[in-house]
Amino acid sequence: MRQKKQILFLLVALLAIQVHAQDLALYKKVVKEISSAKYQGRGYAKDGANKAGKFLQKEYKKAGVNEVILQPFTIDINTFCGKMEMWADGEKLTPGVDFSMREYSAGVQGTFPVYHVDTLHFDADKMFADLQKPEYTNALVCCDFWFAYNHREPFSRLQKAGECNNAGLFQIWTSPIKFYKAYGEKVVDKPIIWVTPEAIKGVKSVRLNVENKFLKDYELFNVIAKVEGARHDSCYVFTAHYDHLGNLGKKVFYAGANDNASGTAAIVTLASYYAKHRPMYDMYFLAFSGEDANLRGSEFFANNPIVPLEQIRYLFNIDMIGDNNPVQYCEVSDEGMRGYSVFEQINDEKHYFKALDKGELAANSDHYPFAKRHVPCIFLENKEGDAFPYYHTIYDNWKHAVFDSYEPVFKIVRDFIEKY
Repeated sequence: MRQKKQILFLLVALLAIQVHAQDLALYKKVVKEISSAKYQGRGYAKDGANKAGKFLQKEYKKAGVNEVILQPFTIDINTFCGKMEMWADGEKLTPGVDFSMREYSAGVQGTFPVYHVDTLHFDADKMFADLQKPEYTNALVCCDFWFAYNHREPFSRLQKAGECNNAGLFQIWTSPIKFYKAYGEKVVDKPIIWVTPEAIKGVKSVRLNVENKFLKDYELFNVIAKVEGARHDSCYVFTAHYDHLGNLGKKVFYAGANDNASGTAAIVTLASYYAKHRPMYDMYFLAFSGEDANLRGSEFFANNPIVPLEQIRYLFNIDMIGDNNPVQYCEVSDEGMRGYSVFEQINDEKHYFKALDKGELAANSDHYPFAKRHVPCIFLENKEGDAFPYYHTIYDNWKHAVFDSYEPVFKIVRDFIEKY
C-alpha cells in the first residue's frame, strides 16, 4: 500500500511539473492585457507601445528573472490619431472596415471626383489624358492594388507632386481591409487610401477629412530580461515583438492579439519557466518594439547587442502563434540549419505538429537582423489557420484569439534546448 501511495505521489508530482511547464493561464493573461483598449494597439502614438513595454517589464520581474533592462532607441514614424472620416457619394464609411490609410500617406481634406481605372483595356497614356479633363481635375485615381503594383511606373507618377493633377490614389483591397506601418518613416506627396471594392464601386465623388502626424525621433525601447544559467560563455535568445499598428483615427485601434501579443506572451512564459528551472546556459528574452516599423527594434539591438552575437547558441523568434494550423511554419538561417534537423527529429518523435513547413528566409520579422549577421536562428509562425485572415485588421482582437499553437510551440522549444 505504501509503495502504491509513493507511485501515486510521484505521478501527481510529474503531472504538476508538466502542467506548470507551459503556463496557459499566464499566456492568456498577457495576450488579453496587451491587446486591450488600454494600450490602443501598442502603436507609436498615444504612448501605446511604451505602456505595453512597461507592463512587460513588470511581468518579467514577477516571473523571477535575474535582470530586466530597457534599451531605448528612436524612430521617425507617420501616424493617424486625429480625424479619420470618409464619405462616398454622401454615404459615410467606417475606418478599418471600409477603408484604411497607407502608412506613408499624407492627410487629406476636401471633396474629390473619383477616376476609376479601366484595368481590362489599360492604357497609361489614355489614363493621363483623361486626368487632364475638367471633370477629373483633382481626382482620386481608383485601381486594384495588385494591378497598380504590377504597373508601378505609371502609378508611382500619380503619387508625386507635379507629375499629374490628380489629388491622390485609392487602392482596392478585398475585405477585411488591412493596415501597415512598415514604411511609415516617410510621407509621400499625395494621400493613398486602401478601400474595399464594395465601398468604392461606382462611386463618383468622395469627401475626406483625414489627419496625419509625423513623429520625429519618437522614443521607444526594447524590454530585455535575463535568466542566468550555470554557464555564461554562450546563451539562448528568445525574441518577440510587442508593438503593433496603433490607431486609425481617434476611435479605431488594432489590438494585435495574434500579431504579436501571442508571441510576446509566449516568451514571458518561457522566462517564467526558466526562472524556476535554472538552465545550463544564460537565457535572454528580448521583447522588441518597432517591428511593425520595419524591424527597427531588433535592428537596433543587433547593432548594439548586450551580449556578443557570436555567443548565441540559438535564437527563437516567436511571432503570430495565436492560431490553430496543425502545420507549423518556420524560417531558418543558414547557420541554424543544423538545429532545424533537431526540431524535425523532436517533432517526428513527439508529434507536436502534423508537420514543419520551412519557408524561404525573408525580412518579415525580428529574426532577420540576426540571420543576416550569421546567428543560428529559427522563426516560428503559425499561419493559415482560423486567426490568419484577421492579420493586420481590426478583427485581430481578444474576441478572435486562438490558443491552440501555444503549448506545442512551448514544448518543442523546451525540448530543443534540452537536446541541442
